[in-house]
Amino acid sequence: MADGRLEAFSDGVLAVAITLLVLDLRLDSTAGHASLAHQLGDHWPAFAAYLVSFFQIGVIWVNHHALLALAARVDRVLMFYNLLLLLWVTTIPFTTSTLAAFLRGGGSDARDAVLLYGLSMTGMGVAFSLILWRLVRHNLLRRPVSRAEANRALLRFGLGSLVYPASALIGLLWPPFTLIAMALLAAYYMIEHTPILPAYDDGAAAVVL
Repeated sequence: MADGRLEAFSDGVLAVAITLLVLDLRLDSTAGHASLAHQLGDHWPAFAAYLVSFFQIGVIWVNHHALLALAARVDRVLMFYNLLLLLWVTTIPFTTSTLAAFLRGGGSDARDAVLLYGLSMTGMGVAFSLILWRLVRHNLLRRPVSRAEANRALLRFGLGSLVYPASALIGLLWPPFTLIAMALLAAYYMIEHTPILPAYDDGAAAVVL
């Protein structure tokens, strides 16, 4: 089947998820509240977590479009892999707000919040890798690629599936490390490019990884 409906549905879910992130950015305007500048400084975990997760979902949207640009068609299994990806993406607003709320407090709550956030990102990374794996291993691409090309693409694209959980585990020792690592991973997926198909006249060129 064509991928138009799959991409349109995914775009809608991603748009909702990225919008929900901002709803947890709140300041106190009641009588006797602290100054605005003080509140902005005091709530830095919320703003930092928002920025990291905003760019994470933004990169997911860009790379999702790039992956589907490689596809000649999609099959039923790939559609379920896509649903799995969206399942994890829709948890990101919740795990982001949880991490922001408990980041500075330390203790078991901060560690649990780090693990929740890491779980969201790891699940998302694994689901994304499954989509690419399905494309290259089941003849869904516009042009078949060699096993070596496919393996290189899967390795570079799947890096996050290893680094996301590792970042969360290190974050158990120092929770802010998780946000720093996730920001670096977002940057990696912004600038890394792995072309696994030649350029086409219709503009379907490389997958951004």
